[in-house]
Amino acid sequence: MNKEVLFTERQRFNQWWLWLILLGINGLFIFGVYKQVLGGQQFGDKPMSNEGLLFATGLTIMLTVLFINFRLETQIKRDGIYVRFFPFHFSYKHFTWDKISKSFVRKYRPLSEYGGWGLRLGLFGKGKAYNVSGDKGLQLEFTDHNRLLIGTNKPEELTATLEEIGQLRT
Repeated sequence: MNKEVLFTERQRFNQWWLWLILLGINGLFIFGVYKQVLGGQQFGDKPMSNEGLLFATGLTIMLTVLFINFRLETQIKRDGIYVRFFPFHFSYKHFTWDKISKSFVRKYRPLSEYGGWGLRLGLFGKGKAYNVSGDKGLQLEFTDHNRLLIGTNKPEELTATLEEIGQLRT
């Protein structure tokens, strides 16, 4: 009964501008490989070596694959909150209710409070944040006064789950 998942959410980076930048960089490098390595014409005024161009293209493709695999997973169970930000966390981090003094959903400003999205360290005592999109999150305040904000795209469902199990604490 303790392991029953009451709430689950899986999020990925979905900012259009991020994907546009990554695709643009990949397209530029792939075009460079096509023109210089396959076509035999130098790519740019000061072209890099064919090996360097192939290496840089491989790195940009690997970076894009990494971003494709980023995901934030959140679960609420009767024994606590489970969260992981793959590929940085291979297993879930478990936060038990007895270590949490406050838990509530709030609106936040990702750029000004945490400097953006991802695994973030907040400014001026805001604590850590795990977020990939949006401006709503589950704010946790722990008994040791540390804070963690977990981004959510399901704020109403998350709030209802916390109310249902008596863990909505403001």
